[in-house]
Amino acid sequence: MVLSVGQPIGRYASTCGYCSPPGERSKIGSSRTAAAFNALQLSSEIYQLMINRGWRRSGEHSSQLDVLSFKPSKHHKKLIKRNPSKQKGKDNARFHLVASIHASEFRSDQGRGFAHRFEMTLEPSSYSDEKFELFRKYQTEIHHDSASPKGFRNFLVVTPLHQEPIPYSVPPSRDLPTHYGSYHWCYRLDGKIIAISVIDILPECVSSVYFMYDKDYEAYSLGKLSALKENVLVQELYAAGATYLKSLYLGYYVHSCQKMRHETFEWYPFADCTELLTEHRYACFSRPERSLRGEPDPDLVQDFEDSYPQVPEEDTLEHIFVMSEVTGSQISVIPANVSR
Repeated sequence: MVLSVGQPIGRYASTCGYCSPPGERSKIGSSRTAAAFNALQLSSEIYQLMINRGWRRSGEHSSQLDVLSFKPSKHHKKLIKRNPSKQKGKDNARFHLVASIHASEFRSDQGRGFAHRFEMTLEPSSYSDEKFELFRKYQTEIHHDSASPKGFRNFLVVTPLHQEPIPYSVPPSRDLPTHYGSYHWCYRLDGKIIAISVIDILPECVSSVYFMYDKDYEAYSLGKLSALKENVLVQELYAAGATYLKSLYLGYYVHSCQKMRHETFEWYPFADCTELLTEHRYACFSRPERSLRGEPDPDLVQDFEDSYPQVPEEDTLEHIFVMSEVTGSQISVIPANVSR
């Protein structure tokens, strides 16, 4: 059993590289209110519960894809097959997403006449100079930002998730992971890493954390291929007996930001939400009549923030434990209602 240990940091103001206007990422006034939780270690079950409540490892709306009902579009099929003149009709009817994704990997030693080797390997989250160099190049050329090895480690390597066995009901193929946890999906062309998909594999979903790629290969739509590959991973995990694992979590959806177009803790079809998001500064999917237009009233915002903190009932606080002392590897805890 994995003991989940974390420290709530509370609400704070922070700049957002997606929401803030260009050139204003660090300016006062471009910040967004957020809440943070410093997770020292988490079980896959606890993180699944947290991610279902809107938390994510390193907008308010979260995007979930029901993998079992997903149907690839013509664009997806062309992307995978690399053949713009793909035949219609019968050929489309025979298209199989899982088989086609695996067929997109090729090696020069397969005897199929390929001059290059393209492979995708799933490995536990880890640091290497080659991975950092890809991240540095991606940050510099795509986001026009700086990068450091320490920042890369903290952002995309270090994870609070402990690896726990996946309870398959049938023996999985050797390509499937044996444990829940954090992974790097490395895309290699002739042995060189050209892209990495950072994912968390949890009891009910695969969470897509981040994707980075070498800009030299931008024309090959590796980001879209990555999303399809992650979709297939969920399908294969489900087929191997991980029957609760049915979804791909794509991350936060920020309607005002083109990069992040992805309340109650329920899911709503995207097509039903776009009009509300476009016309309202606050869109309530469960109660559309509560959606708000125009600029927020500062007094109402302050009243909301003043009343937002809610004190749980005593019997709830008795079952929430707070760290009171750490001595070496030993952690002492006390009930929250008797802590400071």
